[in-house]
Amino acid sequence: MAVPAPSAPAPAVQPAAVRGCARRPIAGALLAAALAAAPGTVAAAATGTGPAATRAPEGASAVLDGLKTYGQAVLRGTDGSVRQIPAGLYEMRVDGGGMLQTYGVGITGNAQPQARYSESGWSGTTLGGNAEAGRIRWVLEHSYPQLNDLAGLAKAAGAAGLTAESAAAGTQVAIWRLAEGVRVEAVDPQAEKLADYLQRAAGRLPEPPASLAVDPGEVSGPLGTRIGPVTVRTGAHSVSVTPDAAAAAMGVRVVDAEGRPVTVAANGAELFFEVPAGTPDGSAEITLRGSTRVPVGRVFTSGVPAQVQIVAGSSESATVATATGTWPRVPSAQRVDAAGQGTAMKALGALSAPAAPAAGPDAPEERLASSGSSAATPVIASLAVGLVVLGGLVVLLLRKRPLEDTPTPSQGPNQE
Repeated sequence: MAVPAPSAPAPAVQPAAVRGCARRPIAGALLAAALAAAPGTVAAAATGTGPAATRAPEGASAVLDGLKTYGQAVLRGTDGSVRQIPAGLYEMRVDGGGMLQTYGVGITGNAQPQARYSESGWSGTTLGGNAEAGRIRWVLEHSYPQLNDLAGLAKAAGAAGLTAESAAAGTQVAIWRLAEGVRVEAVDPQAEKLADYLQRAAGRLPEPPASLAVDPGEVSGPLGTRIGPVTVRTGAHSVSVTPDAAAAAMGVRVVDAEGRPVTVAANGAELFFEVPAGTPDGSAEITLRGSTRVPVGRVFTSGVPAQVQIVAGSSESATVATATGTWPRVPSAQRVDAAGQGTAMKALGALSAPAAPAAGPDAPEERLASSGSSAATPVIASLAVGLVVLGGLVVLLLRKRPLEDTPTPSQGPNQE
């Protein structure tokens, strides 16, 4: 908003008074916004608030070997296109030992051999918002390879007979129909009968648990307490529990609720981080390792949504999970936050005070600015500059408003 120069006479006093009144709420709003933003900004810098670091995957990780047992299917597009595609079972090699058999969830994704996959829950994949996800798991539990009795499976489906290839093709077609609602049929008539039967008969099953997981994956607390608990979730008989080398060097121990050291844990066990007094601010990571079958219906992702794989069978496979404990010094963070608020208030107070000579090297402000290497220091400095700019605008607006007792046109200076 343009502001008239002081020397230029205003055509009328009343409009100027109105503008002056309008400036007061604007100035107040600017001051309030600056004060409200100051502590939050400083606190975020002091505590390191920001995007969470990517955690290691939980459960099994594997490399895709490729499509091993399959037949053919015909996909009919909404644009009238028709194309033939392979349909069947993939195999994966688990890191650390083990094999998986999987079906593809997305019909358009060409899963690439030697691609790396990590175990995951349904959330974050196309199954996360799919109402048919539970029916897909039912199909997996009631078809090949979970049911190796191909004669019995063919009888249930009303098929004359099934081979491993036609059973795999029929099962994959049923999964594609449920997962994506596409028009796809198996080329083999017996495989097509199996696909129809599975789609028609499918009930609903819940999402399976992870082969190995921790809940939660991250915990925090002050020194002098047991930080946790972290609960172990696994189908393994037991898992090993090992702190990382840095944690061990600091004397951090993994203990149970009674403070007893833990090196092996079972499903449902609660783990705690025990950190010695006087340990600097930091964090520690523990790694859990075990061996178990990956539950049917668990998914594996490669970072490409269209290439998600879902487990249909598993051998005994290596699994791993990690948990992190942190011990921030909360009082220290609060002091930094308070210091940030004080800096903001000093900057605002300086706006209404007369100009002073620049502070010398021994001035308190200079010592404060150079006395530490906190991560909040650059943010506080930037904040102070911003507050000075905002304050200057406030002063300019307030100086331009007329005094409350400025006479109106109806009351001249000589009126009694």
